[in-house]
Amino acid sequence: MEGKHKAPSEQALVVLRALKRAAKEARRQAKIHGTKVWVIKDGKIVGLEP
Repeated sequence: MEGKHKAPSEQALVVLRALKRAAKEARRQAKIHGTKVWVIKDGKIVGLEP
């Protein structure tokens, strides 16, 4: 069974789409307000320009 992956459930796909929309909106809001978008990169919290 190694190497076989189950297809994501319909609910998981809905959640993934919602998270992507939220991230896009966060970047849009940061750009409007001139702030950074804070993310975890290589285990560190970093501020990125939107």
